Amino acid sequence: MSYRHPAGRRGAAACLLFLGMLSAAPSTRNAARAQTTADRRQDVREEVVVLRDIPYVAGGHDRQKLDLYLPRDAQTKTEPLPVVLWVHGGGWRKGNRFPCPAVFLVPHGYAVASVGYRLSDTAKFPAQIHDCKAAVRFLRTSASKWNLDPNRIGAWGSSAGGHLVALLGTAGNAPELEGTLGTTGVPSSVQAVCDYYGPTDLLRMNSQSGPHSRLDHDAPNSPESQLLGGPLQTQVELAQMASPIRYVDPQDPPFLIVHGDADPLVPHQQSQMLHQALQTAGVPSTLIIVPGGGHGPFREPEMLQRVREFFDQHLHRSEQDSSN
Repeated sequence: MSYRHPAGRRGAAACLLFLGMLSAAPSTRNAARAQTTADRRQDVREEVVVLRDIPYVAGGHDRQKLDLYLPRDAQTKTEPLPVVLWVHGGGWRKGNRFPCPAVFLVPHGYAVASVGYRLSDTAKFPAQIHDCKAAVRFLRTSASKWNLDPNRIGAWGSSAGGHLVALLGTAGNAPELEGTLGTTGVPSSVQAVCDYYGPTDLLRMNSQSGPHSRLDHDAPNSPESQLLGGPLQTQVELAQMASPIRYVDPQDPPFLIVHGDADPLVPHQQSQMLHQALQTAGVPSTLIIVPGGGHGPFREPEMLQRVREFFDQHLHRSEQDSSN
């Protein structure tokens, strides 16, 4: 069922949706879905051009690269393509650019950039958000090369990647997180954010842990402590600096937030708090809580359709492209 909350100050309706558990269907339905997924993947392979290992910081670290996925007819389109950044998870200490779940958007008229960033064993925060912001600036200034629209850039990430895209959304005007990597002097702001179960207030994660939790977030070896370079509760100022909720203001872009209420790694209250803060600021925000859902991945066709509809709405897709 669905609970609709009053519109924020900007008159945007925000809703909180509780989805039924995305449980196993009967075997015949599973088989049909598997075939549909296989067909979809084949269609994507045939329609997508991939440009790999593009450095967004000249002479930078090997992880400061992105893979760009484009429609085969990108250069002949009369209208520049909106861009969606994919930022991978992995606790800020593992993971990479491939595979890229967002590639399913490409046949629908999007460019997708899968962004790498320095991990916590190489560089401590704020290096990771500096990298993501540098990637946005690079795409914005290189837009004409690939027929991209520099004014229609969205971001989607999961777990640690959800945290980083949430920071891209809320900290667009935070100079302390901008960095000086790569191209400077252009905005690193994004126009829409899809945050899949990312941390939003690091100092409160342990207090929100429930019976499903498998992590002591305050421990010296926790992902959060390793990100900051020391035990979380001894890095209070840096932890606050790394928390997307700190920067929420009315200028933030629309958010779609997805979280399972049985997540063993990131308490779902983290997403609830961010959603409520965005609503209070008058920012359009939709929160989807998946009952019984764990730490993702939430890539069922129904959920991916919601993601696509979100980007279609907020990156101002034309009616013709949206129907593709």
